[in-house]
Amino acid sequence: MGGVTAASAAPIVLVLGDEELLATRALTETVTAARAADPGVDVREYQAGQLTVGEIDEMLSPSLFGGRRVLLLRSGQDARKDLVAALLSYAKNPDPDVQLVVQHLGAAKGRAFADGLRSAGAQIVPAAKLKGHRDRVAFVRDEIRRAGGRCADAAAEALIAAVGNDLRELAAACAQLIADTGGRIGADTVARYYRGRVEVSGFTVADATMVGDLPGALEALRWALHVGVDPVPIADALADGIRTVARVASAGRGNPYQLASALSLPPWKVERAQRQARGWTPGGLVEAMRAAAECNAAVKGGSDDRAYALERAVFSVAAARGGAR
Repeated sequence: MGGVTAASAAPIVLVLGDEELLATRALTETVTAARAADPGVDVREYQAGQLTVGEIDEMLSPSLFGGRRVLLLRSGQDARKDLVAALLSYAKNPDPDVQLVVQHLGAAKGRAFADGLRSAGAQIVPAAKLKGHRDRVAFVRDEIRRAGGRCADAAAEALIAAVGNDLRELAAACAQLIADTGGRIGADTVARYYRGRVEVSGFTVADATMVGDLPGALEALRWALHVGVDPVPIADALADGIRTVARVASAGRGNPYQLASALSLPPWKVERAQRQARGWTPGGLVEAMRAAAECNAAVKGGSDDRAYALERAVFSVAAARGGAR
């Protein structure tokens, strides 16, 4: 939040990156800061690819009635060359009563526009996707800290394991935890709060299947379907579990943290896969992958009985592991 607040007074702001949550938050907070400074500020929002040079000249020219303006330009990477040239020329001597906020994905397309704004002294607000597990842990901790709470790394790890990697879902989960717990969040808090959700997830089915717990896997599967969990994520979780065990097993024994870096997986996932890999052979994993592929085709291809396809896959994977032994 500090970076966005600092950008609030800048005449030109470049929100750079392809993470929708971070970009939208940066735009919202910049407008909020502008309105806090001047409740009468005129805020206008446009798509860069639909603007002409004539339109932008009119918007950026001094107003006959005075007053501050904020111009939000979304999808800056789509701006045409003549518009880019006009905006970069304006950026050299911006109107102090106008704040130009450009949102740009940060990829190769339209890079000259982003580079030109940066060179002109635009305030940069990073909004790139978080690619590493450590970045997501830091995101969760910062979310809770922004709301006035406290969260250790172990709690952030537990929340990511329960909710997944989507930033919007993580942000919503952080807000809910803060509201319900008063702000002090530990791994035990997350475990208690998400126990019901975890027990009926596809990953629970996959975990039991991969360690050969056939009764537990079938019980979890039937309960998940009973409470309305969609078959598709269950099939995806089973396939992901098999692929992860195969990748970790093929990497050989080693420190989970070192393997995590080499395999681009979080350490907790490597540790879990190492435990699950016991009792599997390469041949058994090949059979399990084949069963998972058939299950995915049936579940996503409109099978008349998707529940049966999932049960059959659980039996087949368990048999593949049993055959390995």
